[in-house]
Amino acid sequence: MAYISQKDKAELAPAIKSVLKKYGMKGSIAIKHHMSLVVNLQSGPIDFDHDDFTSVNVYHIDNHYTGVAKDFLNELIMAMKGTKWFDKSDLMTDYFHTAYYNNINVGKWNKPYQLTA
Repeated sequence: MAYISQKDKAELAPAIKSVLKKYGMKGSIAIKHHMSLVVNLQSGPIDFDHDDFTSVNVYHIDNHYTGVAKDFLNELIMAMKGTKWFDKSDLMTDYFHTAYYNNINVGKWNKPYQLTA
């Protein structure tokens, strides 16, 4: 069963913040329902070519993003996974076993992402 604790978040936060700083991005880190690590991107110089809010499909970053957005999101997801993340799921048998889920939101439903130049 997927589970992530506040202690796990605290261990992953320095690497996540390092990636955000490297690309000049501002964001927050949260845990949702004790099973998802969430990074909410608030503002930055990267144009994600979206409306006010979007949830990034972390399994298809390479198919939906290009350039610096693709590089940033791939580095961010690697920082979010850290060294303890695993995924032993088998979709063919409807068996899901992962350390925790990763979610990236560009903006929030009530506060859009701010593109800075």
